Amino acid sequence: MELTLLGTGAPSGLPRPDCPCAVCAAARGAEARAATALLVDGALLLDLTPGAALAAARAGHSLVGVRQVLLTHPHDGPAMELPAGLPTAGRVPDGQELTLISGHRVRAVAMDSPGTGYEVTSPDGERLLYLPPGGAVAGVTQHEPLAYGMVVADVVGRPDGLARLRATGAVGPTTDVVAVHIDHEVPPGAELERRLAAAGARAVPDGTTLYVGEYHAVPDVPRRTLVTGGARSGKSLEAERRLESFPDVVYVATSGTRADDPDWAARVAAHRDRRPGSWRTVETCDLVPLLAEDGPPLLIDCLSLWLTDAMDRVGAWDDELWEATGREALHRRTAELVAALRTTRRTVVAVTNEVGSGVVPATASGRRFRDELGRLNAAFGTECEHLLLVVSGQALPLRG
Repeated sequence: MELTLLGTGAPSGLPRPDCPCAVCAAARGAEARAATALLVDGALLLDLTPGAALAAARAGHSLVGVRQVLLTHPHDGPAMELPAGLPTAGRVPDGQELTLISGHRVRAVAMDSPGTGYEVTSPDGERLLYLPPGGAVAGVTQHEPLAYGMVVADVVGRPDGLARLRATGAVGPTTDVVAVHIDHEVPPGAELERRLAAAGARAVPDGTTLYVGEYHAVPDVPRRTLVTGGARSGKSLEAERRLESFPDVVYVATSGTRADDPDWAARVAAHRDRRPGSWRTVETCDLVPLLAEDGPPLLIDCLSLWLTDAMDRVGAWDDELWEATGREALHRRTAELVAALRTTRRTVVAVTNEVGSGVVPATASGRRFRDELGRLNAAFGTECEHLLLVVSGQALPLRG
């Protein structure tokens, strides 16, 4: 099944008309995107956008053979002119299936927001799923008998929708996930590619022709990632983004509870409200058994608080005890943690703090914590395929 993406942007396009934001300012040349529309085997047009005939011509195709035009979402603004010779555009009721004269079967899929998704099956049995902007499949409970060959969807806007498809088996290890409806939430270029790769997805320029079922290297999702940065840099949010398109994540909170600290309670609540409802939270500093077990991905937030707990347990704040037994005991605990990370079979994203780039702590215990956290970060990061430094909300890849 041949699929040509006449556009890959949001309904308003990218850059948005008259938008002064930095992302729209950078979306020029190959990074500019028209509203998303798909031409399937020259016979089916999914979504009708301004200039569709010209976009097809630029991609080396024609709309002359189109026998069906289907819309996925309400189109705002003035009525759109239908190119000469095309059938009237419309939407199919949820659950209804059409059979085109070309032999393609099209089934309308219910969404959890206004719009309609379409499952397209070619005469040869190849399967494509196309979803509207801001939409995710509604009420998915049954496992698909076979994963789709390609899913074209709003990955940036609805990563939870991709997680839902993965949970049911509709998206498998070999599914080619292509991001469309791309808007100005993410800077174009390297940042967009990095964000999508973390979800096992990719973006392509307008006019690209793809083939459903043709082998394409699916972006590798790093199995072990360390996200570091300063206070309020956005490192926790970045870590959560690494896993938001995957179901059944275990969020490991190493902070414990602080009943008499309302500010801390507010921070914890903000983190909890930001996480997908399908994630499970475990409050513990006993990380080695979790890393040794098989299971869903782990998001550990954070190593700094794990180290605080470990130093408490070995008496690291007492100078005499530190020199007598504490130092050796702490290094033994950190070595066990790093060894568990090296051998784990789980996907792991961990958060830590950079505390060695600022003011030198005034106390011996403060300097001790700074030094030990630096050593822990270095050892932990050595075992990670991907290492990110977050500065002012921007993630800078250091490895991977």
